[in-house]
Amino acid sequence: MFKVLVVAYYFPPMGLSGVQRTLKFVKYMKNYNWEPTVITSGKVAYFAHDNYLNNELEELKIEVIRVSGSFEPNSLLSKFGTLKFPSEFIRNILDKISQTFFIPDNKISWSKKALSKVDEVLSHQHFDALFVTAPPFSSFEILSQIKHKHDIPLFADYRDLWYGSYFAFYPTPFHRLMHKKKEYRALKSADRIIVTNRKIKEKLLKVYPFLTFDDVAIISHGFDQEDFDKIPAQPKPQNKMVLMYSGIFLVYSTPKFFLKAFKELSVERPDIASNIELHFVGLLRKENQRLIKKLKLQTFIKDHGYVNHNESIAKLKSADVLWFMVGKRRNIDAILPGKVYEYLGAQKPIIACVPDGAAKMAVEESGAGFICKPDDINEIKNTILQVYDLYKKNSLPKPTEEFLSKFRRDNLTELLTKQFQMKLRAEG
Repeated sequence: MFKVLVVAYYFPPMGLSGVQRTLKFVKYMKNYNWEPTVITSGKVAYFAHDNYLNNELEELKIEVIRVSGSFEPNSLLSKFGTLKFPSEFIRNILDKISQTFFIPDNKISWSKKALSKVDEVLSHQHFDALFVTAPPFSSFEILSQIKHKHDIPLFADYRDLWYGSYFAFYPTPFHRLMHKKKEYRALKSADRIIVTNRKIKEKLLKVYPFLTFDDVAIISHGFDQEDFDKIPAQPKPQNKMVLMYSGIFLVYSTPKFFLKAFKELSVERPDIASNIELHFVGLLRKENQRLIKKLKLQTFIKDHGYVNHNESIAKLKSADVLWFMVGKRRNIDAILPGKVYEYLGAQKPIIACVPDGAAKMAVEESGAGFICKPDDINEIKNTILQVYDLYKKNSLPKPTEEFLSKFRRDNLTELLTKQFQMKLRAEG
C-alpha cells in the first residue's frame, strides 16, 4: 500500500461538521490502496464530542498520533471537557479578539507541535503524501515549510476560504496583508489544493494568478451511504409534517427569519400550522430559544439538542422536509455547509433559504430543493405552504440515485486518492 500522513486538528472525539470530512476520507482510503496515519489534537475542550464517530475511528484500527498545543485555547481548557456554547454576541467578541492577536488563527501553537511531530515521523518512516486539512489554516501555513526538507508531495484540503473568508476579521490593513502573504507562501509550496466547491476554486485562482486550473481540484462534501444503510429512522409523529434543521446557528445563519415566517403562517393558517412540527437537532442556543418564546411558538417546536452522529442520521431519516439557511455576508457565495449533503443522503426535499452561490447551486442541482431568499419572511412562508401542499399530496421530490452517487464518501475518497496517484505518476 501507499502511505499518506494526514494532519487534521478537528478529528474525533470532537463532534460537529468540521470532523466528518476528514474522518470519512480516512475511513475509505484503504479501499483504494492508501494507508493513512493521522496526526491530530490531543485532549481538548470543545463544544461537542461525538462518541459514535469516535467508536467508528477506533474500529478502523489506523494509527492516530495525538499532540497538544502549549497555548492553544482548547488545550488550555481541556480539563473542562465539553464546553457550553456561548451566545453569538459573546462568541463574536471573543473571535474578534482572537483574530486581532493571532494570525492566521489561535491554533498556531498546536500547528507548531504538529510540525515537530510530522518532522519526527517523516524522519523515521516513508510516506508517499502529506495531506493537511484547513481550517485551521495555521497548520497548512506551518506544515508547508516541511515539504522540501522531506521531499514529500503536499496536499491541502480547504473546507472554507482563507483570505477574504466570510469568517475573517481584519482590524488593520496589516492583518489583511499578512493573511494574504501567508496564504501565498503556503499555496506556493502545495502540490495540489482540494476545495469543496467551484466558488472557492474561482476565488483562489483570481486572488493568486500563479495557480493553474489543474492546481485546484474540487472534491465536494458528501455523505456516508453506510450510515444511512445501517441506521434506522426514528419514529415520527403521525399525521404531522416534520420540518427539521440539523446543526448550529453560527455567524452566517440564524433561525430568526424562518421562525417569523412560521409565526405568520400560524396566524394566517392555523389549520396548516397545527399539522407541522419544527424540529431542531444540534445546538439551539439561548438567544434562539428566547426568540421562540417571544413568538410563542413553543407548541410547534421540538428541540432535540446535540446528539451523536448516528442519532442525527436517524432523525434526518425520520423527517419529511429538511431546511437550512445561509445569510448575506462577504464572499458568502463560496460557502457550502456540509449538512447539505447529509440532507441529500437522507433522500429528503430541502428548503434552502440562501443567496446566490455554491449552496444554492447544490440544492438546485439536486432537483429536490425549494429556494427562497434568506431574509424574505413572506417568501419563506409561501415556500412552507407550497411544501406542505406537496406533502399532503404525497408528491414531495427527492434526489435521484444517479445524482446521489456523486456525493458518496467512498466515491469522493476515490477522487482524493486519484489526486495522490496523479502526483506520484507525474514525479515518476
